[in-house]
Amino acid sequence: MADAMIRLRLGEHDAHYAGGLVAGAKMLELFGDVATELLIRHDGDEGLFVAYSNVEFLKPVYAGDYLEATGRITKVGNTSRTMEFEVRKVIRPLKGPGYAESAAEVLAEPELVCRATGTCVTPKDKQRLKP
Repeated sequence: MADAMIRLRLGEHDAHYAGGLVAGAKMLELFGDVATELLIRHDGDEGLFVAYSNVEFLKPVYAGDYLEATGRITKVGNTSRTMEFEVRKVIRPLKGPGYAESAAEVLAEPELVCRATGTCVTPKDKQRLKP
C-alpha cells in the first residue's frame, strides 16, 4: 500500500504549554490529515476516522520544530482501513548562549516523537476507486 507524508514547522501558535511545548493533540491532528490522504488515494473519498487503538507520545515537541508525519494502510476490510502512523522530528531550533535567535539544526537521525494505530471507514457507496 502507498504511504502518505506531511512535513511542517510548528509555530508559536502551536505551543500550548510553558517553554513552547506543543500539546499531543497536534500529533493526532497530523495523523488525521495523513489518514485523509491515504483514504483519498485508496478510495477516492476522505472517509471517516473512527478510532485509535494505540497512541504513544514518546518525546516532547516544541514550537520551531519541523515534523514529518507518515502513515500507511496495513489492513483493508470491506469498509474499514487499519493504519499505522509515526511523527518524527527532523529539524529543531538551537537555543541558549552562543546561538542566534534563528539558529536551527537538521537532525542527523530523525527522532520518533509519536506513533499510533487507528481505524478509518469509507462507506461502500463512497468508494470510487477499485484497488
